Order: sequence, then C-alpha cells, then structure tokens
Amino acid sequence: MIALPISTFFDRLPFGLVGLALSLAVVAGCATRPSFSPGPADPDAPTEFTQTESGLRYRVTRKGSGDRPSPASTVKVHYSGKLADGREFDSSYRRGKPATFGLHEVVPGWTEGLQLVRPGGMIELEVPPELGYGSDGVPGTIPPGATLYFTVELFEIR
Repeated sequence: MIALPISTFFDRLPFGLVGLALSLAVVAGCATRPSFSPGPADPDAPTEFTQTESGLRYRVTRKGSGDRPSPASTVKVHYSGKLADGREFDSSYRRGKPATFGLHEVVPGWTEGLQLVRPGGMIELEVPPELGYGSDGVPGTIPPGATLYFTVELFEIR
C-alpha cells in the first residue's frame, strides 16, 4: 500500500474534503445547514396583495403569533430582496444567518411592512421607490426609482 499525503487522499474522493466533512456531519447527526430559502407559506395564504395608503403592497403568507413589532422595535429576520427583473440584490438566506436590526434603521417600506406580521410569520413586500431608495437608488446595487420585492420571515422581536 502506498502512503499518500492526507490532502491527496481527500482530493481523490469524488466529492472532495468539504463533501466528506458535510457527509460525516450529517451521518453523525450534528450538521447545521444554513437556510437558503424561505420556509413554507400557510396553505390558505392570500394570493392577492393588499395596498396600504402609503403605496406599500404586501401579503402575509404565514401567520405568526404574539405581538407585532412597533417602529421602535428591533427584529430578527431572514429575508431576500429582489429587483423587478428577479435579480437578488441582498439575502440573509444566502449568507446563512438571520439579520437583526431596528425598524428605525431600514427603508420606510420595511418599517411599515414588518408591523403587519407577527413572530413566526412571513410576509412579501412590494416596496415602491418612495418607500425604498427613491430616485437615488444605491449605486452598483439598486437602480434609481426601483421597486423592491422582499420575502421576510420574522423570528423575534427584541
């Protein structure tokens, strides 16, 4: 038998060192897979959006329970943000870690929209430019005058 350096052994495996580590963790029952997509919606979730007086369009796709956040609340959420062409510009799912922030620190569409869902719930938001980044946008990320589309799961109010 020829002794190979350990890195050479793992390189010869069809799924590599990372795949081996993940496979062993799954077999051992200790793997924690980051969430890369929203959880399920309620079977009776509305299919139509509701529009608020400000122009925010939303639909609560999963009911939660408990109190709703206030504009002064700090929330822990998972979210995905997309542009009209479907391009994702930001996602806590992709990072594999929920985000925590104050509702006073975000665009007005989020401040208003997150007050419509309870912990454990999920909401889809269609944020018009005047409730998002306006006519300036965010250079290199969000074009001027963009409508933003979010899926947000509210985990906790702090």
